[in-house]
Amino acid sequence: MGLVLPFLNILFLLISHSISHADGGGAGVNYGLIADNLPSPAQAINLIKSKSIDRIRIFSPNHDVLNAVQNSGIQVIIGTFNDDVPKLASDTNFAKNWVETNIVPYAQSIRCISVGNEIIPGNLASSVLAAMGNLNAALQSFNLGNIPVSTSVGFALLASSYPPSSGEFKGDYQGMMQQISGFLSSHGFPLLLTAYPYFGYASDPSHIKLSYALMNSTETEVVDGSLSYANMFDAMVDSVYWALEKVGAGGVDVVVVESGWPSNGNGEYTTPSLAQTYNQNLVRHANSGTPKKPGKSVETYVFALFNENQKAPGVEQNFGLFNPDMSEVYHIDF
Repeated sequence: MGLVLPFLNILFLLISHSISHADGGGAGVNYGLIADNLPSPAQAINLIKSKSIDRIRIFSPNHDVLNAVQNSGIQVIIGTFNDDVPKLASDTNFAKNWVETNIVPYAQSIRCISVGNEIIPGNLASSVLAAMGNLNAALQSFNLGNIPVSTSVGFALLASSYPPSSGEFKGDYQGMMQQISGFLSSHGFPLLLTAYPYFGYASDPSHIKLSYALMNSTETEVVDGSLSYANMFDAMVDSVYWALEKVGAGGVDVVVVESGWPSNGNGEYTTPSLAQTYNQNLVRHANSGTPKKPGKSVETYVFALFNENQKAPGVEQNFGLFNPDMSEVYHIDF
């Protein structure tokens, strides 16, 4: 049975949920759960609210988190399990049941659905478009078709990203991305991007200025035709805008669902001071445009809320703004 929302609820959803051209930027945080020592979701959501954060991203439909979010004013980008993507693509009933179970009860809090996490390129990539289509159809059957459906991609999908105007999707995936970005364009939905200047800098510190990676430079570091870049984040985002343009989807927005800097795990490249500098600059920059899209602020989600002790040892365990006891690793003003 489809759930028919009252008119006022539908109006509220139409006003508040869709990530659209008019929606502007803003900063949120990724709430990961790969740890065995984290506070309860209710405690975590109270912490998030206390820091004036009103947007989070979760990587799977965790009902404990979704229940804690209810009536909090916090909006959620929610991911599907990667393993569910083929079933979402091939079985419309599975997609409808997924929406009925994981979205309908929490609809007022859902900002966007991400089909998988960085599964293009990869052996699940061919299922992404159909999964997006089936989820969108299921949402429409519940009068929730305004909730965007997208997928998150990383820089492994780009054949080139430097200079930004050379940005293009890898040849084997250009046709697929043309179809996916066409779907996004036709519905006014964004493409979700993970962008980490840290990894670029850490892999080549002799050629990349730390200030360029940290978004700390006031000087032009990269000139690309008529565009000038003072930070790597803008260059990364614009390379994806160029790639979208080259597959005929230049109007699709980019939402950066992951970016951050680890505070430990890789020597002098990962200190609390460096992480604080990058993430504070990132939050401030979320209301700014890029050289290619100067009038369009970039909605951005810091990775991550907590240090997660069950991730791979090293930097992966040290991206958190907070320790599991909810003390600050370093202070960020949202």
